[in-house]
Amino acid sequence: MTPMFLFRAVAVWLVIIAAETVHGVLRGILLVPLVGDPHARQIGVFVGSLLVFAVAFLGIRWIATGTRLQLLGVGVLWVVLTVLFEIGLGRLVLGLPWERITEDYDASRGGFLAFGLLFMAMSPLLAAGVRGTPPRLKRRG
Repeated sequence: MTPMFLFRAVAVWLVIIAAETVHGVLRGILLVPLVGDPHARQIGVFVGSLLVFAVAFLGIRWIATGTRLQLLGVGVLWVVLTVLFEIGLGRLVLGLPWERITEDYDASRGGFLAFGLLFMAMSPLLAAGVRGTPPRLKRRG
């Protein structure tokens, strides 16, 4: 049986992806006309990271993991779900070419999304630490 914290982690991710979707729409409407699309996407990674952390901060106690490893697992789960969502949305819904999708992940082409995903992976652990409730370490018996 799958631990309840995984279901809760997916529920919190749904809030994250909803917030990121609204963020992306607002970025396109408000920021792209001011700084252009590439710079707006770069700025968006930082704003998006703050959104991810805020949601993680609010939801981390409810997720109720028991260990640091589980917190890291939640972060990795969020990254995998986000990448699948981004690829699905980009390719299937928006019809973007692979080159455009991968550009956001490639720092040599100005993409910062890999850094944002790394931050996302660490966000559950960071949020638990900031909340003052770091999980216990499981010790071998």
